[in-house]
Amino acid sequence: MALLTPDQISAADDRRWEDVPVPEWGGDVRIASMSGTDRNAYQKAMVVLGSNGKPQSIDLADQYARLLSKCLVDENFQRLYVTDKQVKALGAKNGAVLERLATIAKRVSGLGEEAAEAAAGKSETAPSDSSSSD
Repeated sequence: MALLTPDQISAADDRRWEDVPVPEWGGDVRIASMSGTDRNAYQKAMVVLGSNGKPQSIDLADQYARLLSKCLVDENFQRLYVTDKQVKALGAKNGAVLERLATIAKRVSGLGEEAAEAAAGKSETAPSDSSSSD
């Protein structure tokens, strides 16, 4: 199999998404996977740095709204919640609904507890089984 070029990688549509019924809101929403940039920004925003510049804890304030603001999109995959004010308004919605949708957002984005711990510097790096050429 031939190796991919940067142009081929850029052209690949690797987005994942699910249209999810939300009866509490009277319709459906589209939850799309985060881009690598959005995922990194989300994880970085959760990390609280200590005075030494090292990760100290995780900021869970409005965690579901912050996650969903990166994942809730319209039919053209444009984010629905962009500003801090919009994210705060989303965070004021029913927590059970937000948690249910956040679970789906994490799944389609490949984001799990291990990723949050890694962002906070609490996970161990697994040994690599890649080999180098002699």
